[in-house]
Amino acid sequence: MIAIGSDSGGFDLKEAVIKHLEEKGVDVNDMGCYDKSPCDYPVYGKAVAQAVADGSCERGIVICTTGIGISIVANKVKGIRAALCADTFSAKMTRLHNDANVLAMGAGIIGPKLAFEIVDTFLETPFSEEERHIRRIGQIES
Repeated sequence: MIAIGSDSGGFDLKEAVIKHLEEKGVDVNDMGCYDKSPCDYPVYGKAVAQAVADGSCERGIVICTTGIGISIVANKVKGIRAALCADTFSAKMTRLHNDANVLAMGAGIIGPKLAFEIVDTFLETPFSEEERHIRRIGQIES
């Protein structure tokens, strides 16, 4: 299951990503927000990160206007490695090298078509399991 959340600035992209994932048969847990009313991104970034950290969701996706604020919030949760990606190469590399478990995107930066490609790359790319990357992740977490 994939946890997903956004603020009002990321709402439309979140809804499009949910539809994209559901069409691919991916189970999604929508953690909010649920409309375009002004809201605070930390609420939703933290909810997604906690769902991933506690194991109730395998990975997470967080979206705000830039992706910056919501990625900062997600990274405050122990065990989360959130990566802000605006291209597929970054999405691939953060999975291979960092074993990132939360993807952050900026709805004001990328459109739906690119977002779908980034999401697919992030979800389909496994962690490399290379010793050097395992060592570095250990250094991040210590």
